[in-house]
Amino acid sequence: MQAIACRQQVGWREKARRLLVFSTDAGFHYAGDGKLGGVIAPNDGECHLNSEGLYTHSVIQDYPSISQINHKVKQNSINIIFAVTSSQHSVYEKLSQHIEGSSSAILSNDSSNVVDLVREEYGITYHSTCLNGGSEIPTSKCDGLKVGDVVNFTAQILVTSCPADPAEWNQIIQIYPVGINESLIIDLEMLCSCPCEQPGSIGYEVNSPHCNNFGTYMCGICECDEMHVGDNCECSTTDVHSDKEGDLNCRADNTTQVDCSGRGTCLCGVCDCEKRSNPEEIISGRFCECDNFSCERHKQLLCSGPDHGVCECGVCVCKPGWTRSACDCQASNDTCIPPNGGEICSGHGDCECGVCKCRSTEEGRYSGKYCEKCPTCSGRCHELKDCVQCQMYKTGPLKDENDCASNCTNFTPIAVDKVVINETKDELLCMFYDEDDCKFTFKYSEADDKIEVHAQQERECPPKVFMLGIVLGVIAAIVLVGLAILLLWKLLTTIHDRREFARFEKERMNAKWDTGENPIYKQATSTFKNPMYAGK
Repeated sequence: MQAIACRQQVGWREKARRLLVFSTDAGFHYAGDGKLGGVIAPNDGECHLNSEGLYTHSVIQDYPSISQINHKVKQNSINIIFAVTSSQHSVYEKLSQHIEGSSSAILSNDSSNVVDLVREEYGITYHSTCLNGGSEIPTSKCDGLKVGDVVNFTAQILVTSCPADPAEWNQIIQIYPVGINESLIIDLEMLCSCPCEQPGSIGYEVNSPHCNNFGTYMCGICECDEMHVGDNCECSTTDVHSDKEGDLNCRADNTTQVDCSGRGTCLCGVCDCEKRSNPEEIISGRFCECDNFSCERHKQLLCSGPDHGVCECGVCVCKPGWTRSACDCQASNDTCIPPNGGEICSGHGDCECGVCKCRSTEEGRYSGKYCEKCPTCSGRCHELKDCVQCQMYKTGPLKDENDCASNCTNFTPIAVDKVVINETKDELLCMFYDEDDCKFTFKYSEADDKIEVHAQQERECPPKVFMLGIVLGVIAAIVLVGLAILLLWKLLTTIHDRREFARFEKERMNAKWDTGENPIYKQATSTFKNPMYAGK
């Protein structure tokens, strides 16, 4: 999706064939798979690449759907080749049926046939105006045509190689719309030979002096006989193949078996070095051991650029004023001296490659282009402290008006709400705590033997603490807690006693005998009555 949508970043050109090769040995993700990782936002089909070309929304947006890819492919006129291994070919073959203009092909295990796959796709290209309102775009398909519509197609045919059989140099190609019995027949004749290759033509010369009389000069080059080789047939094949001394002359020493350092051809005992695609990159040396492009680089520039040095035989040769292996270090210390003169790096640093490296001391760390600044150094802070205290806050050792007036005559501090350092004026910040444990801040700068001080208008004091109240409050809290505990204890014991008394009363009421008489007690005198007695 990013390769299709990021047209500007990738560099897709207008009116050019846009071919995208997708090579893999595995399956593919599509919309919905991102939910497994907690990514639920759908893909928006837009470009999300940073300056380094990396995708930035991998944990923000889900994978695109197949229909999104198909829509973007048609919108941007891009042909996709799925170059996949044989185990995945069936999957991507079905996928290509759902993406217009795509195709799938089997990629070898070592990917050696990827160029052939691209070449097959590039064989014939078509341009049409039917889908883009006037300007030609690469397409071989037009949809939605009506009766009377005129569509112009332009077919581009590229001959990549000539057939070995001259009878096949003439080809007939037929182009026709699907479903219409009309076609365009192209009679193609491949020009696979030149007149200068034929005997009797101008420029055809047998045993030419240009070829040391050992070859035929045709079309500006030599075609040597079987016994000679070289651009001008200057070498004999017997010398090249049978003379071992000639091969040894192309080797730097006896320890190597590679001729011409592996970067050239040994012809007649002399190394013929390879030519690079970039004409400015040259391989040289008796054994092709040197070049002017493999030196050390700095910031992607060879030998830090042509103004700093040149590459000779793999080593940077620096120009005057530059040192080190990549010519990236300035030899002079002039750029480390302050504009108004003085010591190198103001005496507070070391000059390395024309740049000051500032040091850290017990006073603080120096900074600035010439190590002239030290925001953390105390400087004259202690010297100005007492006068700032007495003039601004009426505190400190000189808080008496007479002492302050007699000892503080060099400056009068300017009150500000907040002290802010202005580095362009070389101001220094001072911060102290006074006898009331209040923090006060001021800054000062010196110019033309005059000192200017800006002090914070109000001190930052901690809030006052009433200790007696805290102590009395703690005591009162302890007493209240003790009373609360006593009351709770009294309440619990009262409840317990009442429950015990109630239980006792309940048991007493349930007793079956009179609590005032002992049921097992018998009196000592027994009384007997005679029922037959009828006495008076």
